[in-house]
Formats: sequence, C-alpha cells, structure tokens
Amino acid sequence: MDDGIPSHWLHGFLDLALLSLLAAGRDYGYGLTQRLAAAGLGEVPGGTIYPALLRLERQGLAAATWESSASGPRRKYFELTAAGVTALAGLAEQWRGFSASITGLAESARDPLR
Repeated sequence: MDDGIPSHWLHGFLDLALLSLLAAGRDYGYGLTQRLAAAGLGEVPGGTIYPALLRLERQGLAAATWESSASGPRRKYFELTAAGVTALAGLAEQWRGFSASITGLAESARDPLR
C-alpha cells in the first residue's frame, strides 16, 4: 500500500471498505483493488484483498459468481448479500463513532492548549 496509509490501518477497516464498494456495485477482486486505489487508499496487494473477500463470502456477507471475461480468464465477481447490507450498516455506524473519537484526539494533539 502506498500513499502513506499504514498497512495495519487498512487491515482494520478493509471489510468496511469492501462492503461499501460492493454496496455501490458488484465487482471482481482486481476491480475492487482499483476502486480502493481511486478512493485514496493506495495499492492494496492481492495477498490482502483476496483473503478479505473470501472471508466476507464465508461469513455470508458477499456472494460470488464466476463469469467469463472477454479479455482473459474467468473472473470471480462479488456482490453484497442481505446480511452484508446489515453488516455494512452496523460497521458504518461503529466507524462513525470511532472516527469522531480519533479526530477529536488528533485535533486536541494539534492544539494542546485547547
């Protein structure tokens, strides 16, 4: 991962990021990697994204289907399930609280006399 985002941070919120992308539309692993990079998260290696996608599939949060590709081998497409929609809502709510807490800490560190 580049762009200065520590890899251990990404592991903490990768499920939320993938579920969010899948809520916007089904995609295959490399396509999701490109969308994560476009969102500013840098290049996510296949050794990180594919295990996360398989975990989401095993948990029933994403469903996968194999489809032919005009430009190469078949691709495994992932899409959000109903359980994934529910999980996304919960994770997003948890993220909002966590993010607000971290932002508050970072802001107070920037101006310690506040």
